[in-house]
Amino acid sequence: MSNKRPVNFAGVRGNAVLLGQQFVGEVLQKGSVAVDATAGNGYDTLFLANAVGAGGRVYAFDIQREALDITARRLKQFGLDSGVTLIHDGHEKMDLYIDTPVDAFIFNLGYLPGGDHDRITRAHTTVRALQIALELLKPGGRISVVVYTGHPGAADESRAVEETAANLDPRRFGVLKVTFINRSVSAPFLIFIERVKKGIENLAP
Repeated sequence: MSNKRPVNFAGVRGNAVLLGQQFVGEVLQKGSVAVDATAGNGYDTLFLANAVGAGGRVYAFDIQREALDITARRLKQFGLDSGVTLIHDGHEKMDLYIDTPVDAFIFNLGYLPGGDHDRITRAHTTVRALQIALELLKPGGRISVVVYTGHPGAADESRAVEETAANLDPRRFGVLKVTFINRSVSAPFLIFIERVKKGIENLAP
């Protein structure tokens, strides 16, 4: 993993979403390309749009029109809507919409907070989306996945995501699992993935 900046835990204590934002934020700059694979209520999309600036590009996916409408309003409220493409489709189809290398991806799995709890991310589509993200990720780029475990269907998805990450080639990807050991066993955990920079892919792990 990059040593660009140490993680500052002030303000993110116990908050998986903010930890994920901080992890990917370290590799984003003005003009970067980023993807919110699960737009939800738009907070990650807003964070990415601010990080990449007017010269950057953010793609945000969600299968629920309600989520994209909420995200659109949030972006407009802060004047950050011009550089964001909102896509009403599943994240497992990202490669149909993105044809450029990506600096960072954020996945925030589960269901839309305040929405229909029966509309959840699923193991097979999430794993496919993660595979696409890995293919699109630039050398030095990062992926954050916030994984929830407390709702029906979450166990299969969390297991599939963790197995996918654990089987990545360590010569190409650095992978961390972050858990909160002083919270409930159903608390979310994070998977952090960083693609190694060019020139060191063939080094032994």
